[in-house]
Amino acid sequence: MRHNRLRALLTAGKPTLGTHLLSTWPTLVELVGQAGNYDYVEFTAEYSPFNMHDLDNLGRALELKDLGGMIKVEQTQWTHQAMRAIGSGFQSVLFADLRTVADAHACVAAVRAETPGSGGRLGVGMRRDVGTVRDGGSPAYVAALDEVVIAVMVEKRECVEDLDAILSVKGIDMVQFGGSDYAMSIGVTGQRSHPDVARAERKTIETALKKGLHPRVELGDIAQAAPYLEMGVKHFCIGWDVRILHDWWRTNGEGMRGMLEDTTPAAQPAKQTVGTY
Repeated sequence: MRHNRLRALLTAGKPTLGTHLLSTWPTLVELVGQAGNYDYVEFTAEYSPFNMHDLDNLGRALELKDLGGMIKVEQTQWTHQAMRAIGSGFQSVLFADLRTVADAHACVAAVRAETPGSGGRLGVGMRRDVGTVRDGGSPAYVAALDEVVIAVMVEKRECVEDLDAILSVKGIDMVQFGGSDYAMSIGVTGQRSHPDVARAERKTIETALKKGLHPRVELGDIAQAAPYLEMGVKHFCIGWDVRILHDWWRTNGEGMRGMLEDTTPAAQPAKQTVGTY
């Protein structure tokens, strides 16, 4: 069974750094690995089209570059996508849209083995994580499932209201506040800087730290990191492939378009031809 890099770093109390991909092209995972500095890649499956072959190929690329793999799954697919992603080689799952304590228990059950003491629902599979036929049903398989890192999104009004109880569920490791969803759920859509949203984010981070969990923050710009570092956050996931591309295309396209327009000769007025009659 493969070493779980993210779990080892959390256990050692060390900081972690990831980045987001919505693309299923495995070469991008390789490029992240070649860049150095990153501990894991989050495949943000909640927003991306993909199939089961894509998950396997991403799993191979993660292993090739010794990167951890996290998958973000949406609420109607918690069990199925978590199972298939783990089977493909992902070793962490980020669950979106939690609202209740029951939801938190369901997320934990989605990644643990169905064996006494684990509280899980996963059975034995013939997938990549066990070498397809090599370690399926072995004690090593159960141990590997116990090591899967469970991260949860705190992004709904109900979740924040019952946050202490939800984050008390055994098995949760990392906690991520979702400002956009939370703003929408309390009726201030699009206002991520609203005071109520800011208070909920701080509450989420402080509650996670108080319970010995690991708050994680997503950043599009590392200049935004300082306030979170001051709060004690040590885990960040920075950048999205689609946003990086969009920003580059927009900025450089506008710049190049301006250069082209500046060098285009001004249009000359058409000559008037006097006709002979």
